[in-house]
Amino acid sequence: MPTIASARYGKDNVRVFKVDRDGPKQTVTEMTVCCLLEGAIETSYTAADNSVVVATDSIKNTIYIKAKENPVNPPELYASILGTHFLETYPHISVANIRIVVNRWTRLDVDGKPHPHSFLRDGEEMRTVEARVSRDAGISLRSGIDKLTVLKSTGSAFHGFVRDEYTTLPETWDRIFSTDVTAAWSWPTFSRGLTAVREISDRFNFAWNAARAITLKTFAEDESASVQNTMYKMCEQILDAVPEVASVGYELPNKHYFEINLSWHKGTKNTGKDAEVYAPQHGGPNGLIKVEVARTREQKL
Repeated sequence: MPTIASARYGKDNVRVFKVDRDGPKQTVTEMTVCCLLEGAIETSYTAADNSVVVATDSIKNTIYIKAKENPVNPPELYASILGTHFLETYPHISVANIRIVVNRWTRLDVDGKPHPHSFLRDGEEMRTVEARVSRDAGISLRSGIDKLTVLKSTGSAFHGFVRDEYTTLPETWDRIFSTDVTAAWSWPTFSRGLTAVREISDRFNFAWNAARAITLKTFAEDESASVQNTMYKMCEQILDAVPEVASVGYELPNKHYFEINLSWHKGTKNTGKDAEVYAPQHGGPNGLIKVEVARTREQKL
């Protein structure tokens, strides 16, 4: 007799836009929310028993109502509030999985001054949060940055790697380094639930700002021997800057820009130190490097 090994369901792609009208200086938040519930719901699959189903439309409505009733910034707090609501409201639900993606709206400067209610959509960069709110295990949170596209035109090398009969890549002491940054950091489990999350809610924005600043500064200033070494340095610094964070991970695709040999045209020099014109290789094969760096047991909070 087959049994259900795991099951979850809910609502995805719920888009929410909130305006905080606290005085003349307003703030805006645009986010996309996914909420998936787990619990004693097996009979809805095996016996067509809908009595255990909280309708996904009700989940969507709850996302809107909780955004009205509570702050949505920091998103870690809102995700924890939302997940806790489902556990407190429905006794047969044991876990709420929340994923939030926040788009980047930056306040406009007009005549050198920040405008009180006008904003610029600042690229494709997003802030991310994944929350698992469990009746038995507390709240687990993982915060992150996604689609932060960066490039530097020098200050990156790659040499000394394995060379064998499969190798055609030449060694280089200077190359373009470009990537779409995906970074994420995990917080220790909040065993006391929402109360514990609220107690350090001011640290979530601090951590996000610190991680972003460290990522950009290290990317720009590091004389990179490899993507691997640069991303490890980023992780080290974030763990040092935010002692509450338990681990940090990066996922960096290596977006290649290849030199074009133009010597066929009147001996034009366009390689090595003379390289100025490149062919972007986006859409083709690319390197993909990942790492997760955690504190040692002695360092954990």
